[in-house]
Parts: sequence; C-alpha cells; structure tokens
Amino acid sequence: MTETRASLPPFQALLDEHAQAVHAFLRGMVGPDDAEDCLQETFLAALRAYPRAEPANLRAWIFTIARRKAIDHHRAATARPVPVADPGELAPAEASDAPPIDGRGSALWSAVAGLPPKQRAAVVLRFAVDMRYREIADAMGTTEEAARRNVHEALRKLRASAHELKEAMR
Repeated sequence: MTETRASLPPFQALLDEHAQAVHAFLRGMVGPDDAEDCLQETFLAALRAYPRAEPANLRAWIFTIARRKAIDHHRAATARPVPVADPGELAPAEASDAPPIDGRGSALWSAVAGLPPKQRAAVVLRFAVDMRYREIADAMGTTEEAARRNVHEALRKLRASAHELKEAMR
C-alpha cells in the first residue's frame, strides 16, 4: 500500500517566501552582525533536510531550524575563549549590540536581547515576525499556552525594566 504525500513546493519558493521574516527573527535573536551567517546556516540545514520535510507547516519548520541555529550560535559564542585584558583597558558593553529590526528602537531591542532565550524568541516571533501564538508554538516546539506565557512574561519584564529606567531618570 503506497502512502500519498502532498508534494513540497520548490525550495526557492520557500526561501523567497520566508527569508525576510527569518532574517528579522535572527536579528532579534543573535543581533544584526551575526544574523546573516545564521540565516545562511538555517537555509543550508533546511535544504539538506527539505526532502524529508512535512509540507503541512513549512513556516513553523523553517523557524524551528532558525531558532536552533540561534541557540547553536549562542552556545558557540560562550564556548569560545575570550582574551583577558587589563581591567582598565576593557570598554563597557555598548547598547549598539542591540538588534534593531527596522533601524529604530535600539533601546527596546537591547532590553529584548537581555531576556531569557525562550522569552526573547517568543517576543521576536510575535512582534518582529508577526506570528500568531499557534505558529510561535509550532516554531518553538511547545504548546500555544507556553508560547503565550513566554510572550506575557517577557512583556512583563520589559515593562518593569522601562518603569525602573523611568524612575532612575527622575
């Protein structure tokens, strides 16, 4: 008995349809400097796995790969040895490391970059990529309730940070 399976669209169609949104997601996850490399790694991994992909939800599938590549990027960054300089030579961390999605709101994206990885991913998928909670859940491999909770907790933390900043400026 042969099983009929819906056919996959050409890989280029998948790339054309989702590359911009995946790139925005990766900018929010790893920053603007490393987003392009992660994007290439995402689509190379997707191309290798494409013949085995399920055509039902390719958007969630590609975002799952992108999320995993962002996690791999962060793991690799923490595993790299960092040369230690004289403490007087060290420059403070700059807010320019923030991943502004559209060139605006770098302070906001700096705060988003400071969120725990799951919350950061949920916020970026929700607001930079404009995904629904069901799609976020699929992309993150979790439940819709967990996706909502991650966004809610992230927004709560961002509001608290903004309130603390506002109070400090008084």
